[in-house]
Amino acid sequence: MSRLRPKLVFSGFTKAESEKMEKLLDDSVQPLNTKFFKNLARGFNQSSGRAGKPVVKWTEVESWFRKRQQGITPPLCSETGASKDGSMLPGPSPANESNGTSKKDTGNMQDRSTIQFEAKSSKDGAWYDVELFLCNRKLPSGDLEVRVRFEGFGAEEDEWVNVREAVRQRSVPVDPSECHSVNVGDVVCCFQERKDYAMYYDAHVIEIQRKLHDIRGCRCIFKIRYNHDNVEERVRLRRLCYRPTP
Repeated sequence: MSRLRPKLVFSGFTKAESEKMEKLLDDSVQPLNTKFFKNLARGFNQSSGRAGKPVVKWTEVESWFRKRQQGITPPLCSETGASKDGSMLPGPSPANESNGTSKKDTGNMQDRSTIQFEAKSSKDGAWYDVELFLCNRKLPSGDLEVRVRFEGFGAEEDEWVNVREAVRQRSVPVDPSECHSVNVGDVVCCFQERKDYAMYYDAHVIEIQRKLHDIRGCRCIFKIRYNHDNVEERVRLRRLCYRPTP
């Protein structure tokens, strides 16, 4: 599935910004409060080093300091050890019960090397195909995170994502011959199209208008409610995808 990321989003601090925050953290002279984070973010945004780059939000500065205080130090990732098959993921499949199960039967458990994955971006909450798993880290909570390279995007868009909550086997478009297997209450991955963006989000099917198929294929109308914003919309089958059963 093609993923579109339409707007410039924050993708990390520059080397100079990171070095400055490291020094401020080591000095620990100023109180780490909202005023401190806002002033630091303002200084970053006004510097020549951030020209042409996404704006730094003060909450992103705060997050950096909080994680460092909790001992979460991002390891250096190298594409040398990167994998496409999810070999650095735990268990037979990263998809979890909280993500729900699909109505589509994918048969016996696939070999990990044949499985393709998708991950949910923390920047916009949409699902994107994963090109590479770069490296992983274990948080103090015990959760595992992986750094992913989204298919069709460069290194500047790499993200750390929670394996349990935001990585799963890649969704599969629903074939017109299988529209009868989509029922009210099902959770699907739906292509949300708007004037300035088009992305995949999870949604619930809340109503179905069954219609006779013709030479154009399925003519049924599916009313869905997106999970991330509760917006309801009527869509054609071509915009729906199954979330494969682990």
